[in-house]
Amino acid sequence: MDAKDAPQAAAGKVRELGSFIREQRTGAQLSLRNLANLAGVSNPYLSQIERGLRKPSAEILQKVAEALRISAETLYVKAGILDERRDDDLAAAILADTTLTEPQKRALLEVYVSFRQVRLQERDPVVTLIEDDTAASA
Repeated sequence: MDAKDAPQAAAGKVRELGSFIREQRTGAQLSLRNLANLAGVSNPYLSQIERGLRKPSAEILQKVAEALRISAETLYVKAGILDERRDDDLAAAILADTTLTEPQKRALLEVYVSFRQVRLQERDPVVTLIEDDTAASA
């Protein structure tokens, strides 16, 4: 990406973040005013964030995440503050944790994989069926 494309990419990230926050808010059945009150920000400011007109600080994202009861890390990634964590990073962290027993590590990994499969199925049931067929034939 050239330097002249960077502002457009940043604006796209801000719009994507705003849309994501709006989706989470409507999914949680919160009005704009309710979320603004819970997050401790003004109603117009939150509206501007949702419309992609303002880029909130990490502190504001933390408050919005708490109000929506979602991970602040998710919002940080959407905002471009953090890089998205790869799936194998989590597995590696679990496997490297010396405070966990082997059965605990296996259980955590199994739960994680099952949650991801459910989530992927919700997003695209056709892809999940194809992946399941591929795994079964292997």
